[in-house]
Amino acid sequence: MKSTVETFKHSLHSDRPPEQVSVYLQSLWHERKGQWDKAHGLVDHLEERKAARVHAYLHRREGDASNAMYWYRRAGIAWPAQSMDLEWEELVKYFIEEG
Repeated sequence: MKSTVETFKHSLHSDRPPEQVSVYLQSLWHERKGQWDKAHGLVDHLEERKAARVHAYLHRREGDASNAMYWYRRAGIAWPAQSMDLEWEELVKYFIEEG
């Protein structure tokens, strides 16, 4: 069964992220579970723009605006206008649809 944002959110009731999801979804899962360090550790060493995008979100969530801005620039996007919760959902949707 293909994951959706709703099934991904439901997985937050589990002790571990869903099997066979990308490192980006694993990171977003751990962040939402309050495991920021674990979430950050999954993407901080990755170089691609997708990793920079998740990295930016994590630092925004952490409250480190200057570090977040650096990572948003590396990802090639502007500071998001939406709330962090909506940004999280949009990221989850993007990475689920990406497969």
